Amino acid sequence: MDFGLDALLLARIQFAFTVTFHIIFPAFTIGLASYIATLEAIWYFRGDGRCHRLARFWTKIFAVSFAMGVVSGLPMSYQFGTNWSRFSVATGNVIGPLLGYEVMTAFFLEATFLGIMLFGWNRVPKGLHFFASCMVAFGTLLSAFWILSANSWMQYPTGHEVRDGIVVPVDWLAVIFNPTFPHRFAHMVTAAYITTAIVVLSVGARYWLQNRYADESRVMVRMALAMILVLAPLQAFIGDQHGLKTAQYQPAKLAAMEAHWDGAKPASLVLFALPNARTETNDYEIAVPKLGSLIITHDWNGLFPGLKDFKPEDRPPLYMPFFGFRLMVAIGLWFIALAAFGGVLWWRGRLFQNRTFMHAAKFSWPLGFVAVIAGWITTEVGRQPWIATGLVRTSEGVSPVASGAVGTSLILFFFVYLIVFSAGIVYINRLIHKGPVLQGPEGLEEGTPARPISAATETGRGPALEGK
Repeated sequence: MDFGLDALLLARIQFAFTVTFHIIFPAFTIGLASYIATLEAIWYFRGDGRCHRLARFWTKIFAVSFAMGVVSGLPMSYQFGTNWSRFSVATGNVIGPLLGYEVMTAFFLEATFLGIMLFGWNRVPKGLHFFASCMVAFGTLLSAFWILSANSWMQYPTGHEVRDGIVVPVDWLAVIFNPTFPHRFAHMVTAAYITTAIVVLSVGARYWLQNRYADESRVMVRMALAMILVLAPLQAFIGDQHGLKTAQYQPAKLAAMEAHWDGAKPASLVLFALPNARTETNDYEIAVPKLGSLIITHDWNGLFPGLKDFKPEDRPPLYMPFFGFRLMVAIGLWFIALAAFGGVLWWRGRLFQNRTFMHAAKFSWPLGFVAVIAGWITTEVGRQPWIATGLVRTSEGVSPVASGAVGTSLILFFFVYLIVFSAGIVYINRLIHKGPVLQGPEGLEEGTPARPISAATETGRGPALEGK
């Protein structure tokens, strides 16, 4: 079957499609695992029944999200062999071990303790269950560590040498802790925590507006708001530092993000434009003169390379990094404003009397996921035309396969992911609709401990994470 597109474009679309779906779930489970461990810590050390109920409630949602993350993530690793074999041959000595370390440390750790976390309620001592939850949370962070190390090496490879076209690692510490890794890791983990906090805040606001689970909703709103108050401004600082590293190690990507053409002049902060590669200008530009230089170089007259400093074939695509970056920043500013609004209300003792804040929080739940996706689009498209910067171009890394084979698998992926995603959303919505219910003098729950998502048998009502 001929799709009228070359295998390279279809392979890129397929990987972009699978990674976009997959990143939604790690971005949620990384933060959610730590939140559950925190709730269990409060329950274990203070005996707070509200946190016990919330821990069991969010564990069910974690189970569904974790399963969807595993299912959506497996095909990505196979694509290194099916669609990107030439890239794997050239860089497999580095990428293979890094992905292997992720499996042997993070995934095995999560798998070992996940069973206790999901099925151990009322079956193992509280201390052991709390420890298991902490280990699962640590495992999610380890997974992010190795994946982001591999991705950062692809962004700026170090600690290697090339022998007969094959990359050979010579310094594993330089490979793992490559220059762009620390800020990239901090930026992604913080984004995951903020994403989870926004979802928790949204669910708490939803319950409060529905006059359901008053105690639990207050706990969720306060804990989530406290987290966002700290992390949203911190993320702005981390993003600024990450931008300085990007200017140093990936100047072409930064030039595309800022739609900055002439490196001989101070850069404006472009608020909106349509970058035009043909004329090498920005159409319909709205910009603040020199503010871009101040942000990037911390100097009003600072200079950094523009797109004209790179050959056309070495420039990234323009639209996706440019608009993806602005969407991510806009959502980040919304989180800061929302947190500031809630913080002032909290300080004045009016947090649970202001319906405007609660409605704003309730409908903000998808924005963290959108920001994460926009950030990954900026990162990955901004790296082009390289799949491993300076080593392998994307066009050189694709497998010698027919476009029909890639196109057919892409269609199959689309339908399978649609089914998995739809089923997961239905389950999660039913769990949220049911709420953090515990019954009986010992706090035993409906359903058995061996069925952590058994509460989802009740028909869900309303769209996911929303309610009247």
